[in-house]
Amino acid sequence: MRSTLRKKIIEVCNNKIEQKGSNVGLSFYAFFANKNDDPQLLMEAATWWIMDNKFDHFEKAVKIKAIVEALEAS
Repeated sequence: MRSTLRKKIIEVCNNKIEQKGSNVGLSFYAFFANKNDDPQLLMEAATWWIMDNKFDHFEKAVKIKAIVEALEAS
């Protein structure tokens, strides 16, 4: 996963957690605008979410953030 996507995921997770608390769930669509302006990036996120990790449609933002932060550290 490219670093710009990892940074965006962490930023969105932080914002959602701050706004709605640590129990908030989100889908990979949360990382994109309501228009498909970067289909390759959307598919990269979808592949990581669905195929690589087998996540449900909604997952806890704290879980996603921790996983992506671990990717950033490696």
